Amino acid sequence: MNAAPGTGTLARLALRRERGIAPWWILLVTAMALTMVAYINRNMATYQDKLAYLEVIDRSAFLHALGGGVVEPRLEVLATWRSGGFLYVAAAFAAVLSVIRHTRREEDAGRSELVLAGTVARHAPLTAAMLVAGGISLAGGLLAAVALIAAGLEPAGSLTYGAAVTVVGWIFGGIAAVAAQLARNAHTATTIGLTALGLSYVLRFAGDAAGLPWLTYLSPLGWGHLVRPYQEDRWWLIGLCVLAAALLYGAAYRLLARRDLGSGLLPERQGRDSAPELRGPVSLAWRLHRGLLVKWAAGVVAFSVFAGALSPLARDLISRPSVIVDNITEFLGVPTGATMLGGYVWYLVLILAYAVALYPVLMTLRLRAEEASGRAEALQSTPMTRLRWAGGHLLVTALGTAGLMAVTGLVFGAIYSLLVGDPATDLPAFLAGALSTVPAAWCVGAVCVLAYGLVPRASVAIGWLAWILTTGLGQVVGPLYGLWGGSPAEPFHYVGNPMLEPALQPAPTAGLLAITTLLTAGGLLALRRRDFGAG
Repeated sequence: MNAAPGTGTLARLALRRERGIAPWWILLVTAMALTMVAYINRNMATYQDKLAYLEVIDRSAFLHALGGGVVEPRLEVLATWRSGGFLYVAAAFAAVLSVIRHTRREEDAGRSELVLAGTVARHAPLTAAMLVAGGISLAGGLLAAVALIAAGLEPAGSLTYGAAVTVVGWIFGGIAAVAAQLARNAHTATTIGLTALGLSYVLRFAGDAAGLPWLTYLSPLGWGHLVRPYQEDRWWLIGLCVLAAALLYGAAYRLLARRDLGSGLLPERQGRDSAPELRGPVSLAWRLHRGLLVKWAAGVVAFSVFAGALSPLARDLISRPSVIVDNITEFLGVPTGATMLGGYVWYLVLILAYAVALYPVLMTLRLRAEEASGRAEALQSTPMTRLRWAGGHLLVTALGTAGLMAVTGLVFGAIYSLLVGDPATDLPAFLAGALSTVPAAWCVGAVCVLAYGLVPRASVAIGWLAWILTTGLGQVVGPLYGLWGGSPAEPFHYVGNPMLEPALQPAPTAGLLAITTLLTAGGLLALRRRDFGAG
């Protein structure tokens, strides 16, 4: 492939646009790799502890499939087993979004047409996007390897691990490049890329859970696990991954040559002949958000089913005192005994609550995207004022957040109560517990509303930072680096565990709702007073 005119310029432009996104992905990959090493060193310092942990993994096909591959009672193997499932998915996810951001999304915005009107080759944007996305994957894998070597792990295995993370990113960058040629818009291309990622994870998970290696070999994510760093160091498999990525890139170029700019190769789905009438801002917001809400609900249901299915294993594990149980007790911050099971299930509910807190952040950032695209400004020529427009979005977002946590409580509670509990008492407790986290999630979204009203240009960065800090300082991630119980600086800190306490505490809930109301009101007031469409 010859260098196309304009490739270097477009690559530099893409790198400039990635400067606020890519460093966070690279830092996340590196930090997770190091965090798992520290976790194993702290909680399984002796060989006997590692053997006991290995016995727990071997007793559960579900736990074994979370990390995948062959597990050994060694620091480097256990650390990569715990972090690998996350690192491979993170590298793939970042690559998909990056490639589509600089290809299909640019075409949707009309910028590619302007760029190609100059002395820029037709395939230069695709080449630049793949170079930048590939570079991000390479940087993440290389820095993770360097960090692990600095932490004292074997250099050869660390480099193999970093290479596996890198090539998984390259493969899914190629999948995204193909999706960008098939789809007619960025939304569809993203859906194709992330669907491929989801199917790949399911195949890999099923292969490891059922002991069927051929399923793992069918999964591009599985190829990363099959490299087996610190064990066999299968560099030949890394070479096959590079070949697969090259074939995907070549297919993307061939497909690019067969389609017109702004179009896709897949047939366009015809819309309904008679779309329902949009009767106001709430109806408009629902039409815009319902597709993403359905996808979030599907993810919440899947996690809740898995979490509920683990309940019998957790009950059996807690009933057998051991070093592992002591570590879990310390990690969950609950006393030993029957209450440990309540601490365990609440911990899983919190994992979903912190994840769902991202939903109002993304929906609030949608306001900024609508304004920047000019669509929101066009609505101002109708009777719909900017406050009614924003209020419709926020109402749908607030109800959607509460709905997601309600689904969590119902699904998780139903499976838990059927397997180890009592539906009459446990299901209402799970539902109430899940809903008790909603004000905290609303509070995170309210920070984004205030940022959008006051500083719209910085609202995207502030929104992501608010969620990252909330999660990083929270009760789920905090214990990984010694911050037990989370930090008072994040809203979920004030949500009690209804599985252990006799009743919900109204004062913290009222306080969170008051803060959310003040932040939201401040954001809407600032939105009303500032220039619209110029921020």
